[in-house]
Amino acid sequence: MGKKLGENKTRLYRQVVDGVLALIDSGDFPVGSRLPAEREMSERFGVSRPTIREAVIALEAMGRVAVGNGSGVYVTEYRGVKGVESSVSPFELLETRVLVEGESAALAASMITPEQLQALGKALQEMEEENRCGRIDSNFADRKFHLIIAEATNNRVLTTMIENLWETQDGLRHIKMAHQAVCTADPSARMKEHRAIYDALASGDSHAARIAMRKHFARGIDALHRSTEKEAVEAVRRKLTETRERFSMNRLNETVAIK
Repeated sequence: MGKKLGENKTRLYRQVVDGVLALIDSGDFPVGSRLPAEREMSERFGVSRPTIREAVIALEAMGRVAVGNGSGVYVTEYRGVKGVESSVSPFELLETRVLVEGESAALAASMITPEQLQALGKALQEMEEENRCGRIDSNFADRKFHLIIAEATNNRVLTTMIENLWETQDGLRHIKMAHQAVCTADPSARMKEHRAIYDALASGDSHAARIAMRKHFARGIDALHRSTEKEAVEAVRRKLTETRERFSMNRLNETVAIK
């Protein structure tokens, strides 16, 4: 019984963390602003004040807020996960997620609780609602889905690693934009992939869960390749256009005429 209470407490503090991050990303809590008082946050999220304190500690560790000496908690400018340079490429991040989250899904399939499976199903519904409302570039439900799986491993090291990968993805603009481009490219395929992951976890099939998670990222990597190739082609075309304009006969004739 004690273990179940502990698990509920962990989920509550993570819900607060995810909620505050969503408010920061949406601009409701802009950089430099002070978070509402502890009591107000407690009422807003429907949790105890100690749970709010745990969430603040986690947010501070992520580099998303700073706790002033008696002056409150302030939103800070996010500079990425400690130890991860801003030059990290979207491909490097996706490769890491394939390796880490594929095995996490396999482990979670044998350990996920009915409550976590229910929460996972709710996250799926929220993703479908985002699709219907045209908010496909929002990754709130997507992030929640993956973090529930991470927590279902009952391995705090894996959970922290996956949380940090999401923080890197959301904190580094070029990676966040690449991820959003992949998500908006084919919303129906995105939902189908997440349902396959859910079904594998629901059936307790570790092998199927690993394969489903890897297939999910495979499409992302393919889409990222296409996007990168398109950008490279456009860059070459721009360069060629600039060269034509710079060394065109019309421009040379105009220069000679002026002289």
